[in-house]
Amino acid sequence: MHFLFLITLTFCLLLTGCADKKEASKKPPKSHLVEAVTAEQLVISVERERRGTLRAVQEIQIFNQEEGQITELPFFEGDPIKSGDVVARLDDRLLKSQLTRTQALRRKAEKDLQRIRGLAIRKLTTEAEITRVETELAVAKADEMALATRLEYTTIQSPIDGVVSQRLSEPGNIAERYTHLLTVSDQRQLVTEVTVSELLINKLQKNDPVVVQIDALDQTQNDGFQGVISRIHPNLDPVTRTGVVEILLDPVPSGARPGQLARVTLRTQEAQRLLIPFVALRRSSQGEYVFVVDEQQVVQKKPVLSGLRIDDQIEILRGLASGQQVVVRGFTNLRSKQKVTMVASQPSLDATASSATGS
Repeated sequence: MHFLFLITLTFCLLLTGCADKKEASKKPPKSHLVEAVTAEQLVISVERERRGTLRAVQEIQIFNQEEGQITELPFFEGDPIKSGDVVARLDDRLLKSQLTRTQALRRKAEKDLQRIRGLAIRKLTTEAEITRVETELAVAKADEMALATRLEYTTIQSPIDGVVSQRLSEPGNIAERYTHLLTVSDQRQLVTEVTVSELLINKLQKNDPVVVQIDALDQTQNDGFQGVISRIHPNLDPVTRTGVVEILLDPVPSGARPGQLARVTLRTQEAQRLLIPFVALRRSSQGEYVFVVDEQQVVQKKPVLSGLRIDDQIEILRGLASGQQVVVRGFTNLRSKQKVTMVASQPSLDATASSATGS
């Protein structure tokens, strides 16, 4: 009996020791460590560089409206021309002879009508005869006008001042109707078109100044030339979500030519923007969001709408307020409503920033 009591006591002591060991082996749970920054409103402008190709502000392709053999084509590529200069002539002998015949028929119809009207006064002809002769005269006049117009088409004049940029035929060739003979380019002003994202295009306005750099020009000249936004196309590409902005380069720098590469720097007006580091912005199938740490060190998941990316920062348009703490590191296994510990909190964004560039 005494022996059984000792065995029971020993067993109880062992169980108590095991329980004490288990309690001692339990460690307090590790707190989730995060780094965060303060979202702040900054007065900042945005710069973007876009590439385009220079072209003449006006370029006219000259076609012939009448067919025939080319008798004159006096201008060559690079030749300056004035509006009204004759740039091409076609053989007009056949049309002149047809016009002469039509003019003779018109004069005959005029005399016939005069004679018939004299007879009508004396009641010696019918109204039907008068109508027939009047119709012949009207047809003769219409034929004469049509041939005179076709004859004018054999002499082709430049509609604008400029230079010949293309000469596509030679005297002696037969030009069928609507053959492209020449291209005349007005290069006193040059323009380029660049594509701009839907986020930026609404922040640009017509007549905004821009800087245009032309790589083909000497580097001593290539600090940048002044341009201006001359046109913003109203429609966006539904696939790329980009729009077209036209830049006018006036005056044209020495050596600038259509076809050269132009790098355009667009700069928006200064405005207040709410910025956070780009790494703080998260995305899921439901949209964009950030993790915000409140005063109780509890994380809340907040949906947001982002805007322009500016270097390593991103503009927040909706869903976040200035002064809130957003998580920038420590996202692994981070959940909403989870208590966290803030460590090595990054300093807030520099409020003195006034401009930024980005991709």
